Amino acid sequence: MISKYEIYCLADPAFYDTLDRKRTEHPDFAITGRPVPEGWAHQATDTWMHYAPTGVTLPTQGWKIHISSCREQAERVLDTAWDYCTAGGLPFKFLRGRRVMTMQNSKYAFRGSSGKLVTIYPEDEARLELVLKELAEVLDGVEGPYILSDLRYGEGPLFVRYGGFAERHCVSDSGERVLAIEDPDGRLVPDVRGPAFALPSWVTLPAFLEPHLAARNSVTLEGVPYQVDGVLHFSNGGGVYAGHDTRTGERVVLKEARPHAGLDAAGRDAVTRLRHETDIMERLAGLDAVPALRDHFVLGGHHFLVQEHIDGITLSQLIAQRHPLTRADRTPQMIKDYADWATGMLDRVRRAVSALHGRGVVFGDLHPFNILVDGDRVVLIDFEVSSLAAERRRPTLANPGFVPPPDRAGVAADEYALACLQLAVFAPMATMLLQLHRPKAMEIGRLVAETFPVPPETVDAAVRTILGPEPQRSEPSQSPKPSQSPKKAGDGTAGDWPAVRDAIARAIIASATPERDDRLFPGDIVQFEPGGGLGLANGAAGVLHALAATGAGRFPEHEEWLVRRAKAPADRREAGFYNGLHGVAYALLALGRRQDALDVAELASRHTAPPASTAFPESVGLDLSLYRGLAGMALNLLHLHDVTGEPYFRQQADRLVAAVADRLGGPDDVPEISGGRHPHAGLMYGSAGPALMFLHAYERTGDPALLDLAATALRQDLRRCVTRDDGQLQVEQGWRTNPYLDEGSAGIGLVLARYLAHRDDEAFAEALAAISPVATLPYYIQPGLFAGRAGMIACLAAWRGRDRAGQPGELAGHITAQIARLAWHELPYRDGLAFPGAQLLRLSMDFATGSAGVLFALGAALHDEPVRLPFFEPPVSQASQRCQARVSPRTTAGSTVPTSMGRRCT
Repeated sequence: MISKYEIYCLADPAFYDTLDRKRTEHPDFAITGRPVPEGWAHQATDTWMHYAPTGVTLPTQGWKIHISSCREQAERVLDTAWDYCTAGGLPFKFLRGRRVMTMQNSKYAFRGSSGKLVTIYPEDEARLELVLKELAEVLDGVEGPYILSDLRYGEGPLFVRYGGFAERHCVSDSGERVLAIEDPDGRLVPDVRGPAFALPSWVTLPAFLEPHLAARNSVTLEGVPYQVDGVLHFSNGGGVYAGHDTRTGERVVLKEARPHAGLDAAGRDAVTRLRHETDIMERLAGLDAVPALRDHFVLGGHHFLVQEHIDGITLSQLIAQRHPLTRADRTPQMIKDYADWATGMLDRVRRAVSALHGRGVVFGDLHPFNILVDGDRVVLIDFEVSSLAAERRRPTLANPGFVPPPDRAGVAADEYALACLQLAVFAPMATMLLQLHRPKAMEIGRLVAETFPVPPETVDAAVRTILGPEPQRSEPSQSPKPSQSPKKAGDGTAGDWPAVRDAIARAIIASATPERDDRLFPGDIVQFEPGGGLGLANGAAGVLHALAATGAGRFPEHEEWLVRRAKAPADRREAGFYNGLHGVAYALLALGRRQDALDVAELASRHTAPPASTAFPESVGLDLSLYRGLAGMALNLLHLHDVTGEPYFRQQADRLVAAVADRLGGPDDVPEISGGRHPHAGLMYGSAGPALMFLHAYERTGDPALLDLAATALRQDLRRCVTRDDGQLQVEQGWRTNPYLDEGSAGIGLVLARYLAHRDDEAFAEALAAISPVATLPYYIQPGLFAGRAGMIACLAAWRGRDRAGQPGELAGHITAQIARLAWHELPYRDGLAFPGAQLLRLSMDFATGSAGVLFALGAALHDEPVRLPFFEPPVSQASQRCQARVSPRTTAGSTVPTSMGRRCT
């Protein structure tokens, strides 16, 4: 996940941003300055430069050509592609700059598309063959990374794949909206871009490509004395495989390096690093803390290192398994036992690193994923970026939470990482915050010492190492903090809540960039997708809604920015609730901008208005979710009808409700695992969202069939939940269990509570009781609303009003404790207070991941007026839902969209 965010960390040290703002530091390729040929159209994106002759109509899908290149030959490839394509009238695109090229081919870039520098779109197979033959001649001698999703043409840099030319979407088997191609029956199906060449079942490989497929399939492990038994890890640089020596039966690990792929900050490819790793391991031979080197060889141009197999698991896994703060049944003894174990483990890791230093080697990439524990043996793995101590180098690849600052090199870099590890075993991922504000180490150290029985001098020593020389220290922000705010959270006493609210609001407003068109407030990287800077989850709508709802104020200039951008023409605009125009309309209506809200709602209807039948066409590519799909749209349409009395909104909502009912399925029609290849569970992307929609429809009609549908949807999500050994009910995701608001059990619990307000159900009541503890845990990785502590505060505040146990004081105590624990993440920004977003690599001000969401959750717990998540207001009587509009709406003949809709709603 972090790898997706890396490119957005290059432009700004505080916020995720695009490289558009850093073109002087990271310039485009020189070829981007060429005049656009006469009769050609041009479009630039953050990543690509697109060119196409006007008036040329391409098919919507077909065979496309990709050209790869190493960095040194990129300019030659681009010049050749430009001249060839413009002369021949071939649409094409290319990566716009060297920095983007490096990131797209970095070690943790997406393997399914990495390596592409140029894409060419021939109109048919005859042109495909001609272009490949001609380009193969002029690009002879060019080297580049193998594009794993494609079939290689010859031995050069040309690759081919069948896929979409036009941007179309469908809903995948996992329930996500993905890029699509059309099958022979006219249905849109996922355009799969995986790390292996594969053809759609109905597509035949052109005959002239058959020898190239045969050449690809001829590379095997035959003749090599090793057999691969399984995959341990993949990166864009190559794979790591479990295997055995066929001569002796010894279990081994084979580490693969692909030439020209997996670049690091110094431009070194995976092969260069693997050769270096081999040299380092030979130097460290015989150390118990280093796997024994067995062999190295080259096969099919790929390099392999063979090393001893260690029967152990990573320290990261051990921390996750043992950490007491994620358990509902934790006791002081469990916390003490963990502290004793962690302290002993840190001593063993320190001795292992010292053994390397004794051989004159700096490890350079110390973090919990690179430490294997096999009983009493601690083993360090992955020596790609190790160096000789005498060279005093800084690592060119490093885990973001352990990367040393510029003033540390050589052995000092390892000492810095060891100090970070000292904190990270107690506060996993907290060290990610140090790259945003290194003095945060003081507060993390204090919290660790307060939470665990560890010697204070040990923690203090780690903090001193992290902070470095005295002149580099700075005092923490003096802004009021949530951790200092609530005196009696949950009973209406806000303590210093207004001061805290204003401190967060100051940071949010200070970050605003009204001069930009793409986003107003910095947030998650999602906002750099088309229209992403507008929406409720990650855009301006959510931030302005949170500020107003919590009493932090109205900001007319920023509201005008949102209205102007939402109404502006756009080639692509999402219409969903949290990711698109429906959420913008909701926020504008809450802000009192009724006409603007109705105008935006009308725009949303143009994207999604279904036909008069109840069946919603799946070809639209919308899922059933609250976040981006039919459930969220239906809920907002019901809300708009409640406020305006417009029958149009109710008619549209009813059609969407029927469409969701048609596609819902039964309780067992979902897998028991959420995410990955399977549909997601949870409030935002799973069946809890449709359940909430059915409940709102029931509350307006009294139709028990809708309540039955809500129960079915909830049972689908509960099917994907598992009871942990400490009694918590969380969503099962295969590789972890998830407690959070968006994809976890907390969000399901909110909908269960609403259902139980209408109908008793013993199984649902038991599930809610098992879910409730997930919101009381002492430690969460992130602070945000959708997937962090703020979401738990919002859930506790919602449950406070319906505590079936009759113990409101207990819930109030949990709320107070969770607000105090925001200290793990709070950071200064300007003269205010801010919070990091997803992955903790940068600050965020948005609703889903950042400061606005934290503000909103605090408002739910502390504000003197009700602050609730959208559609979680208390159910109202059916009588109050009747239309009160003064003027009956009219519709234009033959149209489902009312003429001048907003002006007739009063």
